[in-house]
Order: sequence, then C-alpha cells, then structure tokens
Amino acid sequence: MSATAQIPGDDAASDGVPADASGPGRSTPWIGWRRRMLAAAALLGCLALLAGARWASGTLHLDAQFSVDAQGALVLQASPEPLLQGLQGRTVVALGDAAGQPRPVNELLLHRSPRWQVDDTNRRRQIEQQELLASRLATGAVELWFEPTARVVVPARPRGWAGLGLLAWPLAALALLLVLNAVVVGLARARLSSLLFGVMSLCQAVNLLFIALDTTRGPGLPAGAASLDLGLRLGLDAVTGAAIVHAFALHPVRLPQARALAWVVWPGVALALVVLTAAEPDRTWWWAQGLCLGLGLLALAVLHRSPRFECDPTALVMRRFNLIALAVLMTVSVTVVVSSTLPGLAHGLAAGASVTWYLFLSSLLLLTPFLARSRQLLREFALLAGISTVAAAVDLLFVAVFSLSAFTSLALAVFGALAAYAGARQLILTRVLGHNLLTTERTFDHLYRAAREVQARPEQHAQVLARLLRDLFEPLSVRRVTPVPPQARVVGGGSALVVPARTGADMAGPALALQLQFAQRGQRLFTPEDARLADRVVEQLRRAAAYDRAVERGRHEERQRLAQDLHDDIGARLLTLMYQAPNPAMEDYIRHTLQDLKTLTRGLAAGEHRLSHAAAEWKADLSQRLGAAQAQLGWAVSHDQDPMLSMVQWSALTRILRELVSNALYHGHATFIDVVLQLDGPGLRLTVSDNGQGRAPEAWAHGLGLGGVRKRVKLLSGTVIWRENEPSGIVCDVRVDQFAPPACEPGLSTDRLGTR
Repeated sequence: MSATAQIPGDDAASDGVPADASGPGRSTPWIGWRRRMLAAAALLGCLALLAGARWASGTLHLDAQFSVDAQGALVLQASPEPLLQGLQGRTVVALGDAAGQPRPVNELLLHRSPRWQVDDTNRRRQIEQQELLASRLATGAVELWFEPTARVVVPARPRGWAGLGLLAWPLAALALLLVLNAVVVGLARARLSSLLFGVMSLCQAVNLLFIALDTTRGPGLPAGAASLDLGLRLGLDAVTGAAIVHAFALHPVRLPQARALAWVVWPGVALALVVLTAAEPDRTWWWAQGLCLGLGLLALAVLHRSPRFECDPTALVMRRFNLIALAVLMTVSVTVVVSSTLPGLAHGLAAGASVTWYLFLSSLLLLTPFLARSRQLLREFALLAGISTVAAAVDLLFVAVFSLSAFTSLALAVFGALAAYAGARQLILTRVLGHNLLTTERTFDHLYRAAREVQARPEQHAQVLARLLRDLFEPLSVRRVTPVPPQARVVGGGSALVVPARTGADMAGPALALQLQFAQRGQRLFTPEDARLADRVVEQLRRAAAYDRAVERGRHEERQRLAQDLHDDIGARLLTLMYQAPNPAMEDYIRHTLQDLKTLTRGLAAGEHRLSHAAAEWKADLSQRLGAAQAQLGWAVSHDQDPMLSMVQWSALTRILRELVSNALYHGHATFIDVVLQLDGPGLRLTVSDNGQGRAPEAWAHGLGLGGVRKRVKLLSGTVIWRENEPSGIVCDVRVDQFAPPACEPGLSTDRLGTR
C-alpha cells in the first residue's frame, strides 16, 4: 500500500524535496487542476451515494421485527402491519412459495451475508431462503406460516428513507471517504503503487456499501443479492490481498522480483476465485479464509525482504500494520467459527466481527497515506476498530467457554477492551506507527551543548546543526539537497526531513538544506512534530549565534573605546613626559613604554588577528625589548594553517610572551631567549627558553607574574610546565590541544555530512 501520497497542494518531487520550494508560483497550476479533479470526484461520489440510497429506500421489505430462540427458530417481535397484530411471540415456520406451498425457514432468513457463513449446507439454505423471500417480495405480498396453523399474507412495503437504518449512512460516508482518499493518492503521485492503492480502497468501499445494505431494517434483500454475495465479497477480499502483495513489492522499496511476483499472484488469485465461486468445493469458507490469510502472509514475507535492499522505516511500519491486520483477521475467523456452533448468537456475533474487521481494514487504508502526518483521529479510529474486533472475540469466548449471560460477557469484554486501550495505546502508537517522543531533558542537553559550541565557533554553525540533528533524530544519513524550503518539511511520506540552514559566522552566508534520511536508524518515520522541533532547534541556534555576535560586538566597541582613550589620554601624557625627560635614559625608557602602549592599543582596536600577522607583531615587539636590554632573540614559527585569533587568544598569547620574556630578562638576567611557536592541526605549542640564572622552578613562589601566566593558559584550555634548561636557564612549555578549529571550507564542503 502506498504510504507516500501527499494531499493536493503539498506535492513531493521525485527526490523528496517539496515542489513548491523551488520557486514562487511553480506548483500553482498543478494544485489548481488537482483540486478541481478532487472536487469533481467528491461531487460525483455524493451524487452516486444519494442515487444508491434512493434506490435502496425504494426496495421492498417485510415490515416486521424478528428474533431467534435457542433452537434457531424465528419469533415475531413486533410489526406495524394490522394483519400481524396479536401474533407477537409466535414462531414463523415457513414462507409460501409461488405455488402457495410452505417452505420451511429459520434463523438463516436473518443472516444477510453468505460470505461469512462457515457451514456449506447452511450457506445454501441461507441463499435459498433469501431468494425465496426476495421473489415473494417482488410479487407484492409474502405469505407467512405461523406455528401451529396460522397463515397470514403480509403486503410488501418500500423501505423508505427511515428504513435504511442509522448505521447505513456512516458506512456509506466511510466508503466515499475511502474512494476520495484513493483519488488524492492518485492525483498526488501517479504511479502503479497508487493505482494498486486505489484498487484496495475501491474494493473495501464496495464491501462497506454491502454492509450498509445488510444493515437496513426488516427482512428482505433485492433479488440476486444473496446469490452474488459469496463470489463478489470473496473476490473483493482476494483482490485487495493481491493488490497489497503487489504494492508492497513496489513500495516503499521496489524488489527485483516485483514483476515476477505480480505474474504469480494475480493469475493465482483469479484461478482460486474461479474454483471457489464456480465449483464451490466442500468447506468453501475455510478455503476462502485460507486464501486471504495466505495473501497476508505473503505480503508480510515481501515486507520482511524489503530492508535487505534499503532500510526504509515505511516498510517497518507497514510490516507492523500487516502483522496486526493478520492477527485481527485470525481473531475474526476464530470468532465466526466458534459462533457457528451457538444457535441464536451466530448471526449477531459473525456480523459484528466481520463489520469491525472491515472497519479496521478501512481505517488502515485511510491512515496509510498519512503516516507521517498529524492524523490523530485516523490513528484513534484504527486503534478502536482493532480493539473492538478483539472485544467481539472475547465476548464470544466468555459465552461459549464460560457459559456467561450475554450481558455479563459483553460487559466483561468491553471492560477488558477499554483496559487494553488505556494500557497499550501509547505502546501501539510508538511501536506500531514508529512515533518517537524525545524527552525534554535529552533535547535540552543536546541543544545546550550545540549552542555553546556555536557561540565558541560561529563559523561551524552548519556542521554543529547537522551533528545536533543527528543526535536528536538518529538518521541513517544527512546530506545537502536543493532547493531550500522556507521551513523544515517532512517529505517522502515520512522517510526524510528537510531542514533549512544558513552558513557563515554571521548567519548571512548562502542558504542550504540538510536532508535527514530514515529516522532512528530506519526504525520510524518523521512526523510534523519532528519538523516543528527542527525549526525550533534552528531558531535557537540562530539566536545563540546572534547573541554571541551581539556580545562580541559590544566587547569590540568597548575595546575600541579603551584603545582610543589610552591613545588620546595616556599616550599624550607619556609623549609630553618624554619631551621633558631629565636625561637620555629616562627618555629612552618612556619611548619604549609608548611603543608598548601603541602595540596594546592597536591590538585592542582590532577584533581578530591572523596568526601570521600576530606572530610578526610579537617578534617585532620582543626584538625591540631584547635589543634595549642588549639580549638576543631566537625566533621560530611554523603552522600548517593560518587561523584567525580571537581577542581572547591574541590577548592571552601576547601577555604570556611578554611575561615570560620579562621574567627571563629581569629575574634570570638572560642574554639569549629562544621562542618556538608551533601549530600542528588544532594543537598549539609555545616554548620559551633562556640561558639565564634561574634554576629549580618547582621551588618558585608563584606571584602575580607566574600566576597570570597560569591563568591565561587555563583560559585557553591549555597546560603550562616550567623546567630547567641545560646548561643554564629555564624552559617554559605551553600546550593547547584544541587551539584552532579543524580546517574546512566555509559552510559544507561535501554533500554527505555523515552516515551511520
């Protein structure tokens, strides 16, 4: 059965991307003619139902109500006919035939559908009695023989609109809904599996109309209805089963043996129908039920084979549906078999069980194209139909096995069904339909970590989003697709979820769409709730990035203000003081201080620094300071990438270098300082060694200088170690394992972001 149909106006392209996302107005003509076709089909269906109801209201019937006693005899309960007044409670033993001779009748006269008659002899008698009554109604009068000798000729009356019964209208409406549902599937995507779905829906719609005709008030069916019932109803069921098998071979995964399977199933079903309806072998009903159950098992085998070619969650959900449908059909079959041994109850139980089965099957057909959509009413209807069928079987079990009264058994069955519904509802919705309820704690945990990562590395927004979506939905794959929809969309009948995103640190880069394929590792379908959650996740990450940008913008403006104040105020004062220096040494000292202030203000004013540019500034600054102290500088820098340094990274490294060099000059009296800076992948290593007088660093008292170095290294999430240098001096080793993000192109460099 097709599970990928979309309602008109929500079409899906062949790659699973919504057609209306490709450009404004592109899908409007398709939406227009499809809606007109659907409206025309609905109008024609309503007219056909009204015409059928008018015809049914004009059919003749026996305006009387009968019951069945323990021996299976007909007992007159009530009738508005004057000739039958006073005969209430009397047993009807025969009907007069065309020659006026009595023909015995019993409870089989009330049995409407020979399709669900287990015993072959009773089925033939049922058809004979039904056809006898139909022939007598056609003459305008029916001769009833009452026990012991009363004989009454009762006129045949048209049923009228009131005689159709209350149940006939909902059944007819459900039949129309099935047909329109099939029309929607065919209009949304014209292909063979949609045609097969239409065949299933049409067959079950006809079944529902037959049931609606059976629920009319009073005995009497149109001539020929009873004779055609077995062959036609069995044909409808068998064709539905064959269409299910064929559809499962095509969708959701097309099997290599699909064509060969179709050539085996359809001729086989046709041959079986010819044998069962024309020859009517012994135990016909058993063979008929075996045929339906066999087709169900074959469909289950086809679905079991589908995941070997592709792990589509639709196949898994369909397999669960098929298992439940087989269990319900088996329950109905057992119910009908057991009820055939209980005179007086067989008709009601068999009719009720078969009606609930067809309602359950119809609900599955209605639900199948909308598995990935919020169709709570359809899900609840299917669940209640299945539980009602089980309740009918339990009711029969209590009557047949425990000899309980009808009221007691019905009350116990209803109570058990309600308990099962309340206890198993959530399990059925999650396990059968594959719905997954993400806990708030789990969602918040993943979202919080992703937001922190986006704040730390805004340029990695797309990668973080893809990883977050994988953590939340556990898809088998995540890849880029085009075009980009305005919001998250469930496509492919729930097999995929398309989520729009933006690239770039400022979220102003080109738009892209991430398509998540097969949720929960192919175990469930995506739902509209998942799409709404994805939209909220994208919005929260966007806000996290926007908040980080706002904070950084505020910091940058504050740094610029401080740099400007330092330059205009402190710089001017130092310049004045330099011109008024009492001696050359003081003037030189102030000049170096002005140079340090210039380096500091330039760094504060710049928001980001390239590593290579920062290294050049550090080298120039250290060379000047060591030159003034008559010391030499050894400098070596190597890096496999040239990342942008944030203000935190630039400031920390600048102050670490200055503090280490100052300690080597003024405490160790070093004459040579060697600086080695290495960036290998994400890891950074800074080594500063000198030839000074410092020894035994483990015995040092860490004051403000060394404490500041430790604090700034910790701010970079790194480690720092001091050790003795040979033959003299100190070596300081700073390591930061995750200093630079992994090298990648802006946005996404590949279509496939990850698979599992």
